[in-house]
Amino acid sequence: MPHYGWDNEYGRHSADVASFLASRQLVSNAEFLAFVQAGGYADDSYWDEEGRAWSRYADADHPSFWVKDGASWRLRLMLEEVAMPWDWPAEVNCHEARAYCAWQARELGRPVHLPSEDQWHRLREMAGLGDVPPDQRANANLHLDHWASPCPVTTFRQGDFCDVAGNVWQWSDTPIYPFEGFRVHPLYDDFSTPTFDGRHNLMLGGSWISCGNESLRSARYAFRRHFFQHAGFRYVVGERPPAPPASRYETDQLLSEYAEFHYGDEYFGVANFPRALAEHAIRAMGDRPCRRALDLGCAAGRATFELARRFDAVTGIDFSARFIGLGVQMAAQRVLRYTLAEEGELVSYHERRLADLGLEAVRGKVGFFQGDACNLKPAFAGYDLILAANLIDRLYSPRKFLAGVHERLNPGGLLMIASPYTWLAEHTAREEWLGGYKKDGESCTTLDGLRAALGAHFRLMGEPVDLPFVIRETRRKFQHTLSEVTVWERCA
Repeated sequence: MPHYGWDNEYGRHSADVASFLASRQLVSNAEFLAFVQAGGYADDSYWDEEGRAWSRYADADHPSFWVKDGASWRLRLMLEEVAMPWDWPAEVNCHEARAYCAWQARELGRPVHLPSEDQWHRLREMAGLGDVPPDQRANANLHLDHWASPCPVTTFRQGDFCDVAGNVWQWSDTPIYPFEGFRVHPLYDDFSTPTFDGRHNLMLGGSWISCGNESLRSARYAFRRHFFQHAGFRYVVGERPPAPPASRYETDQLLSEYAEFHYGDEYFGVANFPRALAEHAIRAMGDRPCRRALDLGCAAGRATFELARRFDAVTGIDFSARFIGLGVQMAAQRVLRYTLAEEGELVSYHERRLADLGLEAVRGKVGFFQGDACNLKPAFAGYDLILAANLIDRLYSPRKFLAGVHERLNPGGLLMIASPYTWLAEHTAREEWLGGYKKDGESCTTLDGLRAALGAHFRLMGEPVDLPFVIRETRRKFQHTLSEVTVWERCA
């Protein structure tokens, strides 16, 4: 029977889950009282930075629904206050649940934490739980099938555990993230993506009031960690699994445009420019040694990865740490997510993966650094190839760069320069331009300037080649540019 699903519930995900121990029941009010009485709210060592900030802001010293009544406690429900049901699950936020786990870890002398999403699914498999058929009552406190409130944590046995699903939502240790192949649904494009920020943790299993999609195994709902309604927790003992990759969508327009330029779609039949450059460079290398390459002005880093198809190691350097961050993220997490402007305030959502580009196998061969092409550190030397893509007309001193670049190359190594030669005084002082002006009444081109600057140490290999590139600004606005590519061999 088909079910409605949110976009974050679709895609592919697999994981190897190491063995772990888990509490048989949800943590009850009686168990949580021990944490309260031990001064857990006042001990900062149990709380992470975000949790401490919330606790101080809320002036919290007990769960929000607990009401002090002289020497005893009462519980505030939706419509009334009742004597504290100590065997009901403790309803707390994620910060409180994490602090309790930290307290338990100190008491037990072992790692204690909230279950990850993958660990919860393993628990569900162990419990043999499927989705509840619509025409049957649940063997769980779900669907309003039994009560309009929580119930004792031992009421519903599910395999060797209780309340793997139902009673209250269960906090997980996992910030929500998109599965591989995730696509934003165009009819509710603001449902999932605002939560892909590392600050919304998944709540799993459903509560007594969860019906329909909320009660399904596939349900993925995430809330800010200070949320506390109908939510409790169980804990696991063992090493904490690795955190999922960061899933925030890059919204900075320039960074997003370059992410698309490097890793995104091709437009108007124009090949991907960084890939085309790398392929041109690799062809030019011929039978020369291909040990180390330098991608200077690497921007988002696509050519760095592409060069690593042939070279043993490739260094990507850019003046902008913001651009470098895109390459670093792609190398570490194998995925980039970003938004692109469509028109006005409307955007589209995009995900690019190294595996889809055939580059996952080379990610261990690349390294990214922030640096100034005109003042590189001595360590950046000994290369067989230097690629300077769309760089020289954005340097403050291209003459200084060209005067010393031979020192970075091995004899017989290649320097490949690509540039549209768009000289602008805002980037390069007029006296530093390599061309694009009149000299002694004659036109001086940038190629003339390159010959003059590089002639002492390089020879030009073949004729210049024009490579086009397209940068998407909006759905209906693109920049189409030609970059002239020259290849220079360092003389011995």
